[in-house]
Amino acid sequence: MLLTPLVLLFMTVGIIIGGASSHVREVFERIKLGGVPAPIAVGLIVMMWPVLTRVQYEEFPTIFSSRAIWVHIGISFALNWIIGPLLMLGLSWATLPDSPKYRLGVIMVGISRCIAMGMIWSNLARGDCDYCAIIVVFNAILQMILYPPYALLFVDLIGEHDPIHVSYVATAISVFIYLGIPLVAGVVTRYTVWALKGKEFMNGTFIPSIAPIALLGLLYAILVLSAYQAHRVIRDIAPLIRVLLPLALYSVIMFACTLVMMFSLSKREGNGNRRFAYDVAVVQAFTVSSNNFGSAIGIAIAMYGINSEEALPAMIAPLADIPVLLALTWLAPYVKKKVQWGTLESVSDRRKSRFELRVRLDFHQYTDEQHDTTVKKDSESLFSTAKSLTRLSLPGCTV
Repeated sequence: MLLTPLVLLFMTVGIIIGGASSHVREVFERIKLGGVPAPIAVGLIVMMWPVLTRVQYEEFPTIFSSRAIWVHIGISFALNWIIGPLLMLGLSWATLPDSPKYRLGVIMVGISRCIAMGMIWSNLARGDCDYCAIIVVFNAILQMILYPPYALLFVDLIGEHDPIHVSYVATAISVFIYLGIPLVAGVVTRYTVWALKGKEFMNGTFIPSIAPIALLGLLYAILVLSAYQAHRVIRDIAPLIRVLLPLALYSVIMFACTLVMMFSLSKREGNGNRRFAYDVAVVQAFTVSSNNFGSAIGIAIAMYGINSEEALPAMIAPLADIPVLLALTWLAPYVKKKVQWGTLESVSDRRKSRFELRVRLDFHQYTDEQHDTTVKKDSESLFSTAKSLTRLSLPGCTV
């Protein structure tokens, strides 16, 4: 797979472009969306559109009718909104005890839960797209509600920093930009193509044809993010490495612990139960180990300014997230194969299996009824013949 060298190449080219020209940042900052330069925001939106078009929204009622999805939503809440922020808080204090401003920025990244990139990583690792969409939307709703009070709790009280005031409106706008816009575009595209060309064309031709756009959007976002941060990468390399350390450690620790936990639950449930199958487990692992750096960038810039030390961790978070999580998309399938981890059948496959079973049962029942009717008719005919014979008289004998 060429994605890894391409990511490294685009990151390198971006840093070279940004370092060679002092006007890159000025050009990027002319238009902003939610506090983030428009070229970066466009890349983050475009890469989500094909993934969200692929999601089978029509199957959501069936998925929500199962107890398994509610179990996973509960697990996601515990990992994303209790364990994750506490882990990032601990790592920020452990690695940056003498840098309160950088520590504040790391904490703000830690409470910005994943609402976009997790779908890209889950898709690359062969995770279940439908489950991932549900978890991502769930996190997006909670982020709009919980980010301001979490900022108060983790930054002001526990983090021992000067009070900050995060607006619910600003958070909602950020979530809408990075999830709402591509979500609406995905839904409209899916059902428009379905209505005009049919489901078979949509699944067999259209969705595979737009799939590369997600990777192109990812590479474009990496290029512009790297170019935008080039001057800081070159100028502040020492503090940059210190800030990248807790962010990278967070992704690795959360991914590994979540995958181990899900595999343990899978083994406890037994091979016949797919509630904790690989393609669902990997969704949980990637959504908890990634962060919504788009939202974190917008809020940090709005609160402290684009050149502040507090905004640096959010702005360079992709430089830690992308290489680490890309490596984990290679590791996850290897682990699956190594431990022989079963996968979850799609909802449509399960429906098809149940339909085929019902058809077979109905067919057997029909043939049994036909057989019983035939036997009954043959028996009645034989009995009638025997009864006639009892009345038959032959010369010299009586039957």
